[in-house]
Amino acid sequence: MGLFREYDLRGIVGQELTESIAEQVGRAYCTYVKDSGVKTVSVGRDGRLSSPGLFKALVKGLLAGGLNVIDIGICPSPLVYFSLFNLPVDGGIMITGSHNAAEYNGFKICVGKEAIHGEAIQDLRRVMEAKKFTSGQGRLSEHPIIPDYLAYIKKSFSGVNAKRLHVIIDCGNGAAGLVAQRALEILGCRVTGLYCDVDGRFPNHHPDPTVLENLDDLVKAVKQHKADVGIGYDGDADRIGTIDEQGQVLWGDRLMVVYARDILAAKPGSTIISEVKASQSLYDDIAKQGGRPIMWKTGHSLIKAKMKSEKAVLAGEMSGHMFFADRYFGYDDAIYASCRLVEILAKTGKPLSSLVADLPVTSVTPEIRVDTPDTIKFELVKRVQDRLAGYAKSRQPIGPHKFVVREVVTIDGVRTIFDDGWGLIRASNTQPALVLRFEATSFDLLTAIRATVEGELAEVKRTMLS
Repeated sequence: MGLFREYDLRGIVGQELTESIAEQVGRAYCTYVKDSGVKTVSVGRDGRLSSPGLFKALVKGLLAGGLNVIDIGICPSPLVYFSLFNLPVDGGIMITGSHNAAEYNGFKICVGKEAIHGEAIQDLRRVMEAKKFTSGQGRLSEHPIIPDYLAYIKKSFSGVNAKRLHVIIDCGNGAAGLVAQRALEILGCRVTGLYCDVDGRFPNHHPDPTVLENLDDLVKAVKQHKADVGIGYDGDADRIGTIDEQGQVLWGDRLMVVYARDILAAKPGSTIISEVKASQSLYDDIAKQGGRPIMWKTGHSLIKAKMKSEKAVLAGEMSGHMFFADRYFGYDDAIYASCRLVEILAKTGKPLSSLVADLPVTSVTPEIRVDTPDTIKFELVKRVQDRLAGYAKSRQPIGPHKFVVREVVTIDGVRTIFDDGWGLIRASNTQPALVLRFEATSFDLLTAIRATVEGELAEVKRTMLS
């Protein structure tokens, strides 16, 4: 798949991504935006060991291409997005490997106030490969963005009194460590921080709050301190992981219910978007609360674009990307999302677990990643999709449990809907893997649905590779 992915650039440093390539990305960006009125861009970077070198090379390319650069410092990705709305810039680039392992790094690229994705990223790649770059002499200046961001948080949450709340945060040695504790303390709550020192080696655990084992220390700390909530961040703090006061994980779709109910109480009829991996109970609850639910493709840039076209107030992904257009700018920001959660807890005075206690109890799997080479993953999903769509059409029962496929949703991979549950298979946009998820009305049915769908996948894989 290489460096140029579906919604960002990402690769192993020293292999797919070198300082020389970073400089060329800078030159290509200048050429790509030459007719878009872009004159000045903000550039931020995470705390990875490779980020300073990549920053220097990227900026060299941007300046040589004639763009002015504002260095906003080491910060989380959402603060680059924040700069697009709060500094005199026409675009921005964040240097980050996000939730990937320490040897990775990459770029999230914005033109105007939007992150580019899909074909636009491939256009940028083609410009880079053509090597016909514009030239100029840009100027470099510095404007640390963190103080501006904290001032914005202070203004936005001035009416919140969260003094009675105790929040545990786990920054996973990522960029959230520079901002999250200070932001939450502005709201008045007591904050206990784990791994808040920025260390690009990620020595304590991998900075990905969608993986259960990465939340172990946070769960223990919430129970030990009898805290009200635990919040974990990924490496660049655009994704949130949440633990309730009982030490239970609140996956992204259940957290969305908390936010959606709060917003819909104030703005009935609002549109709220989530993705194909989310629980059916989220979509049902949005509708029940008087909102308009939309199921869409996974991917932060794709969700942001859909939010804009549908004028949605809120969107969220299972992976913990939470996008607020209600009172905010519509991009994914886990630190802002933390503040909104603390605000809801302070306002309701109720334990977090009680805010979703009335949702139907279903059995769900977390995201299951199946290593699959980039070269075959999309074709594999397409063939499974065709096979399951055939079953939906013929109503022929499948697998040992004789399930009937009621519907096949194909907006992103294949979500197969049965009477009492569903199963999803989609290709990851960021890793050589398939992503699977299952939900059913009971654990036994969950196990059976998973076995059925995985059986279909295995059969297609076998015929493909034979």
